[in-house]
Parts: sequence; structure tokens; C-alpha cells
Amino acid sequence: MIVNGVEKPLPRPMTAQEYLEENGYQIARVAMERNGRILPKASFAETMLDDGDTLEIVSFVGGG
Repeated sequence: MIVNGVEKPLPRPMTAQEYLEENGYQIARVAMERNGRILPKASFAETMLDDGDTLEIVSFVGGG
């Protein structure tokens, strides 16, 4: 699997939400693109990731 341009192994079958949580992302502050398509937050918990996926994950931070 490629995550933000870096090849990373998918340790086990998991959903997008599980991947984000296990890698320290705050679900409420994240946008994810999977294989060139925006993945709606509502589908994170049901979308199974695959070894061949390409993910782009963006975290939003507050500030000013």
C-alpha cells in the first residue's frame, strides 16, 4: 500500500477507520483519498483497505 507517497505494509485486513486510529490520526480532522477518489468520512468504518491501495491522508490543524 502507498500512503502519502511512501510504501507501507498493510499489517492485516482493516478498515480505513481502523488504519487511521492505529496510526494516530484524529478522524474528525482528516480527509482521505483512496485510489484517486475522496473517501467520505461516513464510509471510513466500512471501507476495507487493500495492499494495492494508494492513500493520501491530510490532517487539518487549527491556528491563525
